[in-house]
Amino acid sequence: MSASIYLNDRRLDEWLAQHSRSTHAESLLTRLLAHWSQLDPARPAVLLLDEVDALVGDTLISLLRQIRAGYAQRPQAFPQTVVLCGVRDVRDYRIHSGGGDIITGGSAFNIKAESLRLGNFSREETVALWRQHTEATGQVFDEAIWPELWQDTQGQPWLVNALAHECTWKDKALRLNRAQPVTLAHYWAARERLIQSRATHLDQLTDKLREPRVHRVIAPLLAGGQALWDPYPASTTSSTWRTPAWWRCGPRCVQPTGLPRMEHRLAPPQRP
Repeated sequence: MSASIYLNDRRLDEWLAQHSRSTHAESLLTRLLAHWSQLDPARPAVLLLDEVDALVGDTLISLLRQIRAGYAQRPQAFPQTVVLCGVRDVRDYRIHSGGGDIITGGSAFNIKAESLRLGNFSREETVALWRQHTEATGQVFDEAIWPELWQDTQGQPWLVNALAHECTWKDKALRLNRAQPVTLAHYWAARERLIQSRATHLDQLTDKLREPRVHRVIAPLLAGGQALWDPYPASTTSSTWRTPAWWRCGPRCVQPTGLPRMEHRLAPPQRP
């Protein structure tokens, strides 16, 4: 546990060693979080779980159920707030049953109070972030880079930071000689290296493009067409509102990844 390493606090390790064998796996997390929350009753606990949407199947369902089971005990015996960090909303988690059917509902999913999205940087913020490198090292960037950088990234955080890392650290000549300016040619080379690297984030985008719900939206954009954005889909059957599947699952799921950008319509993806 990180607590024992960074805080020199071994209480959670000791609790796990004592109870992990005697506690059923489907309630172990709930009991551990209850114990953790009671260690300091004066301060409500906050739990952040990163990359939570990397979990699949029964593991994900168990996590969601155990979080829901502890809700009524907060804040005295359960975290006051639990933040599930990932590229998907809880409502978009897809659990495949044994028969191949997709489960997207049920009480295990009924744990969300609010969805928050880390937005893209503005053009000014993107340039300001890169210029922090100049402030720290004295190495300057060619002004011609900024229009290209914005066109390539539209401020998508991972792309902005990945391209900066390629320019300033992966280029050995620029890293060893901070007096040498970063030119537009350096930027183009860094962009190409990033594309060819097949970084994990880019591989995840490729995987998402294979999902039918995403392919229906992105394929027309890549072919030079448009996927129109209707924020108020109005098709109805009897008294039940029915949102088209492409809107319900497509652009909303992939927007945080940087594939499309949202305007009054869905615009083509960034170049990388």
